[in-house]
Amino acid sequence: MHTLEFEVGGKEFYLETGRVAKQAGGAVLLGMGETIVLGVATMSENPKAGIDFLPLTCDYEERKYAVGKIPGGFIKSGGRPSEKAILVSRLMDRPIRPLFPKGLRNDVQVMAMPFSVEQDCPPDVLAVCAAGAALAVSNIPFKAPIACVRVGRIDGELILFPTNDQIKASDLDLIVAGHKDAISMVESGANEVSEADMAAALKFAHNAIREIALKFEEFKKTVGTKIREVSLFTIDEDLKKAISKKFGKDIEKALLGSADKAVRESALNDLIKDIVEKLKPEYADQPAILGQLPEAADTVVKGVVRDLIITKDKRPDGRKLDELRNIEATAGILPRVHGSGLFTRGQTQVMTIATLGLPGDAQTMDGLEEVDAKRYMHFYNFPAYSVGECRPNRGRGRREVGHGALAERALIPVLPLSDPQFPYTMLLTSEVLESNGSTSMASVCGSTLALMDAGIQIKAPVAGIAMGLMSDGKEYKVLTDIIGMEDFCGDMDFKVAGTRAGITALQLDTKLDGIPDEVLARALNQALTARLQILDIMEAEIDAPRSRVAETAPQVVTMQINPEKIGALIGPGGATIKKICAESGATVDVQQDGRVLIGSTGAEAANKAMQMVKDAVGDIEMGVETTGVVTRIMGRGVLVELASGKQGFVPKEQITLKEINRIEDVVNMGDTLNVKTHELDDQGRLNLTAIGVKQDLPTLEGNENGTPPPSQGGGGGGRPGGRGGDRGGRGGGFGGRDRGGDRGGDRGPRRDGPRPDRAERPASGGDEPKFRKRQ
Repeated sequence: MHTLEFEVGGKEFYLETGRVAKQAGGAVLLGMGETIVLGVATMSENPKAGIDFLPLTCDYEERKYAVGKIPGGFIKSGGRPSEKAILVSRLMDRPIRPLFPKGLRNDVQVMAMPFSVEQDCPPDVLAVCAAGAALAVSNIPFKAPIACVRVGRIDGELILFPTNDQIKASDLDLIVAGHKDAISMVESGANEVSEADMAAALKFAHNAIREIALKFEEFKKTVGTKIREVSLFTIDEDLKKAISKKFGKDIEKALLGSADKAVRESALNDLIKDIVEKLKPEYADQPAILGQLPEAADTVVKGVVRDLIITKDKRPDGRKLDELRNIEATAGILPRVHGSGLFTRGQTQVMTIATLGLPGDAQTMDGLEEVDAKRYMHFYNFPAYSVGECRPNRGRGRREVGHGALAERALIPVLPLSDPQFPYTMLLTSEVLESNGSTSMASVCGSTLALMDAGIQIKAPVAGIAMGLMSDGKEYKVLTDIIGMEDFCGDMDFKVAGTRAGITALQLDTKLDGIPDEVLARALNQALTARLQILDIMEAEIDAPRSRVAETAPQVVTMQINPEKIGALIGPGGATIKKICAESGATVDVQQDGRVLIGSTGAEAANKAMQMVKDAVGDIEMGVETTGVVTRIMGRGVLVELASGKQGFVPKEQITLKEINRIEDVVNMGDTLNVKTHELDDQGRLNLTAIGVKQDLPTLEGNENGTPPPSQGGGGGGRPGGRGGDRGGRGGGFGGRDRGGDRGGDRGPRRDGPRPDRAERPASGGDEPKFRKRQ
């Protein structure tokens, strides 16, 4: 077993290998505070045939036991990965994928699993570090140990590995991964941070990454695992040279022949087929090289694209390096939805729809960290038709989840989520209608249009732009607003979103080992210029949010009640609030501070709900005539539910002045009574009197002694001798029951005399229970 302890940024780290998961290619336990994460890396024995990519799988798996919880719901073993787990899996994948040897085709699986999680030490960044450390000590070929850090900023001071409370107070949540020489992955949310401050934060993060990566490198040497020899897939260099020499001019002509994606791709596909057919005879006796022809042609095309940009500043669609595509922005394109925006940039088009709901519609997030409710959500859908393909729709994958989360994060800083006068929950859905690069940033722009159209008073419009990079190791050409081909052939996808005042979201993926800090700073400044141009176009369509939410959206009225009366409003088992919602047609949400949010699509429903809320929590005025429904009949009276939802009791003697046999002779369950509020008893219960109940019932006939029989309880009272109706009389003298016939008439006394342990049975009546526990 090997261990290493070190400190970075005031945090103590503990690294260990050789005790657990010893059959894996590499496994470590990495701890910071009381958070401990297992990182594991394994590789298959043989390469996978018939593929042209690295089959890498990265999985982050959460277990509720890490925080001492049992999963909710019926299935306790856990289900599909949460959105949080998917996002962390992507954080692991993106910085390590570029660092495997080119041409590796063996299956590689990297896993991270938190065993113990301290609430002040989020496990996501530690999971990426554990993945990098596991690869460092494994037998898998990997270029350099990677590390990952989180940076926050409070009052202008950068903080390394901030706690959850510090993250909430920070205007920057920056996650950066890389190795000792460069940054390879960035994921960030920010509250309008300037480009200069973001560049400084990236440099601050890389300094910390360098410290951790060097410690991992030191640990790797100590462990000394022998690296496995693997066969790497390579394309014959002479074949690539031959294709380039014979068809280079044709490829360049096809690339630059049209700015239209479909026309360009069709010309290239036809050309590649032509290249393969023409070269087949030359390599007919070399089957290994013959099988490489399609991929070799693709590789040459990619090289031509890169060479045109790096050496001649020529892009496939004819734009300058810092030029935007044509942009169109339309708000309010759909009539019945709460808000909509259509954003088109070249051949990328996204429709975003905003839907408003009440706080009760918020999404509950119950992961390894604190339970939270999301009032703003963004879902991103990427159907096959958006790229002209036909394939089954199997729901959102990891890419869709990641793009949706990025667009969601970009808008959060400008939303009025902390405004108590804005109670709405917001769901935005971005439907990608056409795709030729940068659909996630088009979703950011579409979200801004939809929110403003919905009447959400955002602080400022947000726009997004995707920046690219082409580099030969010496020259670094930064591209503005990359298309799909430039993303595929290029070295970087750097997405920047923000307002005129600063950056709100950032995401970096790269195919290089890393990108120098100064190149990232240059890309940030170039993105700012493009972002301002996009905002000009969007604000020409809609320069401010609508003055009010759409008529089709729920109209929300806010009331304030005494927090001590929340229980009265909710009622037993939620009965009162459910009744208010059902009868008014409005929805009612109650906040812990006593705010009551009433949502409806019309004023009538809202007004009715408001009155019912007032009735439910208001003080009861005595002597007021009202109506109520009989909900329970007892021997000594009835319970009546008033229109306000409150329940009152009408004593039997208040129902009628006459002597009655049964209360049901006067009222029945479900009857509506006119009642008057009379008094509150010493326990706060409401007593009522009935108004207008018939008073002319016959007096109860007595028994032989002239006294009425005792009540039989349960609301039935005593029964007269005759049953009436079509069932006939009972006959006999025992309250109408004849015990004659073969039962021998009168029952008579007990054979063994009276029971000494039983007291005289009291007369039944009122709401006394039928059975008592034996004393």
